[in-house]
Amino acid sequence: MPENEGMPASRDCFNETVCIDAMRIYDSCSDKDCVEDIRVLFPAARQPMIDGATNVRMKDVSVITVYIDLQPIPFNKGFYSVDMTFFFDVTVELFGGPAACPVPVSGVSVFNKKVVLYGSEGSVKLFSSGQCPEEPDLSGGERALPKATVQVAEPVALSAKLCGGPCRSEPYCRIPDCICQRYGGELDPSPQRNNVYVTIGLFTIVQIVRSVQMLIPAYDFCVPEKECVTSSDNPCELFRRIDFPLNEFFPPRAGDQPDGGCGCGR
Repeated sequence: MPENEGMPASRDCFNETVCIDAMRIYDSCSDKDCVEDIRVLFPAARQPMIDGATNVRMKDVSVITVYIDLQPIPFNKGFYSVDMTFFFDVTVELFGGPAACPVPVSGVSVFNKKVVLYGSEGSVKLFSSGQCPEEPDLSGGERALPKATVQVAEPVALSAKLCGGPCRSEPYCRIPDCICQRYGGELDPSPQRNNVYVTIGLFTIVQIVRSVQMLIPAYDFCVPEKECVTSSDNPCELFRRIDFPLNEFFPPRAGDQPDGGCGCGR
């Protein structure tokens, strides 16, 4: 099979065992969230366009960033709460009348999520070469925490609606300055004359990992087998190396899918 190319005939034929420092996954979970009716915040310069709209349609959504806070759970040793704050870039189309063309406008939506995962315990502190001796770590040897990671698939834009005034109670969340700068100004969370609410489909995988030393079998060093190809400044030469995109002109049928079109392939 292709995945076994370059591997020994038997997995018992490794050359030696080596100790590596790796990030081991102690616990993980996957989730599918239908995030309903979260408000889209717009800069002040765009709000008059929202106030003058009569209808709205969802166009696109993407994840800007995710802020993660990891805290140990008291009286439940080894478990941690992972608090995640998702910031979405949301693009909607505004309609101002039956004959008016839709106008795209972008804003920010915020979604908070919390999960509890097992991350084990550790009482060591990590020091490494390269640290500035004039800035020592004087924290007193507090317990080392694991790391939390979040993987997010491209979110799904489901729907949008326009509300005169707030449609629901909204917890306050300060938008970081680095995100506000993307939109040219502060994003006002206070209720407006018209407010836009969207529904987003979200797929996530959350993991808690720790740096551990593991003994693994080693087969050989990873020596590259492919030579580097020198790039050319000629754009036509680069274009000629691109394969013709047949799938763009002839989309595959359901029976041509690897899993037979049932969506259950692995």
